Amino acid sequence: MGLREVMLEELRDLYSAENQLVKALPKLAKAAQNEELGQSFSEHLQETTGQVERLKEVFSLLKEKPTGKHCKGMEGLIEEAKEAIDEEEEGEAYDIGLIGAAARVEHYEIAGYTAVIAMLKGLGLEDAAEALVETLDEENEALEKLESKLQDLIVASAEPEVSVDAEGEEEVGAGSGKSRSAKASRSRK
Repeated sequence: MGLREVMLEELRDLYSAENQLVKALPKLAKAAQNEELGQSFSEHLQETTGQVERLKEVFSLLKEKPTGKHCKGMEGLIEEAKEAIDEEEEGEAYDIGLIGAAARVEHYEIAGYTAVIAMLKGLGLEDAAEALVETLDEENEALEKLESKLQDLIVASAEPEVSVDAEGEEEVGAGSGKSRSAKASRSRK
């Protein structure tokens, strides 16, 4: 198998991965207890749909078909995300678990796009490579947003909980672990 065949296999793998993600992202968006996190997942769904279209354009440039490969790596990562959705955690801890699952997906995609872009450039297919650089940039930005939200949630979960005892005195405890979001009671399934 030559470089072109390896590149096509990797591209088909990414195409399968992105299509699986289009189906999984709405579940993550619905499951998120933090409203901003849910919105981020919804926004990334729109980007991912565009990435699928961009991959179709690349296959058209290469005069190849995008189908014929199932991405087992993404399948496993989505299964892990489903497990995170089913966790019994509440509040920030729950959303932190969702972010962990989503970040693993982003790292997987970044690795895949980085490799395919290098192969396309090695084959002199600059137009196809440039189309995917935009996708790689989007994936890196999505990861940065997740990392930022992760830090926000970690800080929020570590904030001391202030309560008032029977005598009206304030008591300060450890992080509440409770969501401060309006979506705290949102259904996870």
